[in-house]
Amino acid sequence: MTSAGMLPVSPADPPADSPADPRPGTGAGPATPRRLPGPDWLWAALLTLVVTAFGIGRAEPWRDELASWNAATRSTGELIDMLGRVDAVSGLYYLLLHGWVSVFGDSTAMLRLPSALAMAAAAAFAVLTARRLFDRRTAVFTGLLFAFVPAVSRYGQEARSYAFVVLAVTAATWLLLRALERPALRRWAPYALAVAAAGLFHVVSLLFLLPHGLIVLLRWWQDRRGRTLVAYAVTVAAALLPVIPLVLLGQRQVGRQISWIKTPHLRSIADLWSNLFGSPMIGLAIAAVALLPLAWSRGRRPAVELALVGAAPIGAAWVVSQGSTSYFMDRYLLFTLPAWVVLAAAGLAALRPRRAGALALAALILLGLPDQRQMRTEWSRVGLDGEAAARVIAKGYRPGDGFVPVRGADRVFMIDFQVEYYLPQRVQLRDVFAERSALASDDLFPQECARPVQCLGSTQRVWVVTWSGTKNPYHKLPKEQAEALESHYRVAESQTVRGLRVSLLERVR
Repeated sequence: MTSAGMLPVSPADPPADSPADPRPGTGAGPATPRRLPGPDWLWAALLTLVVTAFGIGRAEPWRDELASWNAATRSTGELIDMLGRVDAVSGLYYLLLHGWVSVFGDSTAMLRLPSALAMAAAAAFAVLTARRLFDRRTAVFTGLLFAFVPAVSRYGQEARSYAFVVLAVTAATWLLLRALERPALRRWAPYALAVAAAGLFHVVSLLFLLPHGLIVLLRWWQDRRGRTLVAYAVTVAAALLPVIPLVLLGQRQVGRQISWIKTPHLRSIADLWSNLFGSPMIGLAIAAVALLPLAWSRGRRPAVELALVGAAPIGAAWVVSQGSTSYFMDRYLLFTLPAWVVLAAAGLAALRPRRAGALALAALILLGLPDQRQMRTEWSRVGLDGEAAARVIAKGYRPGDGFVPVRGADRVFMIDFQVEYYLPQRVQLRDVFAERSALASDDLFPQECARPVQCLGSTQRVWVVTWSGTKNPYHKLPKEQAEALESHYRVAESQTVRGLRVSLLERVR
């Protein structure tokens, strides 16, 4: 028994649930634990889906989700035209979501459900990876821990591509282990598909190829099978072929997409770690138990390989982000989370007595419950009540009314989407300061009018939606727009809802 009061488990060891475990320090060997019905990966996927889907439509969608909604509700042609100008790196996800909402609708729950399904599938591959590298007890612990990590629910309840990236990378890791165990074309081909999917869902995720390449090199160093290196290189090259055009297009759009992300400092790694798990306490606890397998005197190889899968992309992203463009964001590196969960599960599963591991797992799950509750509150993602603003407008709406949301420098907050998402079909507002609509511009945002007075035309009433916190109904509007409204309209009524002020203007001259 090691000094840490735990026993290492390696692929060469008998499973920890073996009825005749011959390892020293285990006594006569524990009885085989009662099996859950069905394969471990299946119940883990179902549990993750249940946890993630709970309260999935409660929180109002935030601006990135509304961008997904706006893109997915366009026609296929309009969506492809938009991707040529902006958000190409999200193109595959937008196309997938477009097909989904055309069948199931665009309610908040339906927009998010594909992500919940993807996260459930990722749980299955995490369990399969744990079983292949360690033992069944670790696989069971992985399924339980993964389902209750707050970040799994957070991004499983978000209409963005990150859950699909987690799925693709986790699947790729398991498929790589299978291919290395018994190299054959039928095993390398699925790995290539997973690599391509990961890159197409988010190009930053391709950083996982660094630890995968290191794993291949470590395995080759042990067995010196040259064919493995060649097979891996050919497989990756083939997988990257469909991703190259996306990378080139994404590079042209990077200034609009992520220019706001700051260059990371060393302390940024600690901040990223807390956000990666959706809870600072869970992040610290997982870090502590994930270190345990690395301290094993034997069976250390699988722990080192998983640590590479988790740590190498974070380190590489930090280094690359010291250049002109930063990619150092917790959600961009969310795909590393399953590796850390499997490592932590291996540490917990090897604690002795065995009951200590189960109790520690239960404590870790309970530790994340407050964060699980918080992320399901109505205002957990936005401080703006776009639904209430839409109700105010819908109640007083008359055909021909205009609409002026605060945009300008604040257009990235997508106040127009926050309101438009909740407006009923009968409410058709004219965006008075949009010289060209977003659709006509092949963009997420309209082209705003250079001469606001002319763009007002003969509009008799205008609904203005700006930030709350001031009595000024034109707060944060561009100066020219505010002056045009103030000189031609009077404020007939004004209401404040959470985070927003909704004002109805009537023409005076």
